Amino acid sequence: MKTTGHEQNAVYIPPELLAEARQAATEEHRAPDELVSEAVRRYLQQRKAAGTQQANPTRGKRTLLDLFAPLRGLDVEFTRNPSTARPIDL
Repeated sequence: MKTTGHEQNAVYIPPELLAEARQAATEEHRAPDELVSEAVRRYLQQRKAAGTQQANPTRGKRTLLDLFAPLRGLDVEFTRNPSTARPIDL
């Protein structure tokens, strides 16, 4: 990204990318700068969310103990019932 010397808020966009942005904005009946601004905002939000996930890598990962914690105290039997197996001819 390049900024111009005479304007601090200007950003250089390659001509082919600018043409695509203008075409997309026209198809959506929006201003090109609105389309680009929204895309940049969305990117920054995703980047921020990804940074939060990297800062807390254990978030979303659960152990088996965590998974079965709600079953504690219940009388649940996890043994196999051998009578449901198919008969074997010997």
